[in-house]
Amino acid sequence: MKRSDGRILTSHAGSLPRPPDLLEMNRAKQAGQPVDEVARGARIRAAVPEVVAKQVEAGVDIVNDGEYGKTSFLNYVRDRLGGFEATDRQEQMGAARDDRRDRAAFQDFYRDELISRGGAPRPLLACTGPVTYTGHDLLQADVDNFKAALQGQTYEEAYLPALGPMYGGENQYYATQEEYNVAVADAMAVEYHAIVDAGFVLQVDDPALPSYWDAYIPALSLEEYRKVAARRVELVNHALRGIPEHRVRYHICWGSWHGPHSTDLPLDDIVDLMLQVKAQCYSIEAANVRHEHEWRVWRDVKLPEGKLLMPGVVSHATNVLEHPRVVADRIERYAELVGRENVIAGTDCGLGGRVHPQIAWAKLKALSEGAALATKELWE
Repeated sequence: MKRSDGRILTSHAGSLPRPPDLLEMNRAKQAGQPVDEVARGARIRAAVPEVVAKQVEAGVDIVNDGEYGKTSFLNYVRDRLGGFEATDRQEQMGAARDDRRDRAAFQDFYRDELISRGGAPRPLLACTGPVTYTGHDLLQADVDNFKAALQGQTYEEAYLPALGPMYGGENQYYATQEEYNVAVADAMAVEYHAIVDAGFVLQVDDPALPSYWDAYIPALSLEEYRKVAARRVELVNHALRGIPEHRVRYHICWGSWHGPHSTDLPLDDIVDLMLQVKAQCYSIEAANVRHEHEWRVWRDVKLPEGKLLMPGVVSHATNVLEHPRVVADRIERYAELVGRENVIAGTDCGLGGRVHPQIAWAKLKALSEGAALATKELWE
């Protein structure tokens, strides 16, 4: 994995704005409506070169496919894992959910969000047979589309995101929850290896590491939760076995929905566990108002030798456009603490679907402008 040798490299956390027609196809697919998959596949093939070109134009060094081949990470189990069936129970989506302490603390806000943004329910899944990886064709299409899109473009490195080993539904098949969790990790390992074998950096998206803290009602003690989180790290490493660390970056966030996030677990309480994941680069939220102060964590925590840190220096949580000077200041704070060559400038989380598309691309431009400014000042 490339380091920031001589200048600050830029990247982002994954999702980028989809074209409106592709977005409509995805929404219909998620709602269970009939979709012409041939037409959808053709649209993805045409759109991926566009999103790669836009990243390059914005000055992004380490690019991806915008996650265009995925309807959303919420649908990963439905699209890419076998062994699951829909139940007759409904899973509420978005602000309609009542499974987090933050939602309990700000019920009026989330109720208003549900009215304004909607939140159609969908059937809950249950694991009723052996968990297997079934997304080979979808994954191969992702790889092929991305390789074709990279032809003729100038970039430093290319990566593809994949979901961390998630639990993805009620276990009705395996004798224990532990057996079930390992089976899911084994299934996701198929995708991880395929991405690396295709020549790309693998980004493992694992918001659950910090964000599940908020989902325990009543709350666990910090000690109890750290045991849960430590086992999750073991499962991630189990899924990554056989993959060189220098081909992996690991992304955490706190769920990334637009809300107060008043009950987010502090990074300081989980950072040592995050650093146990067998990845070379760690991508963290660092620009939004709930987590920007956490650059201070790295005063006391040493980034291990050979590792890279990708702090978010533009945020998915606001449509306010960051000034390049603000971006540069954020980069320089981290560079002073962990070494300029060890910092890659990134985004807090995926920008697709979280800010207006026009603003998303402007944020990536501000990211590259801020990185250029920081480079001038860090290497002068």
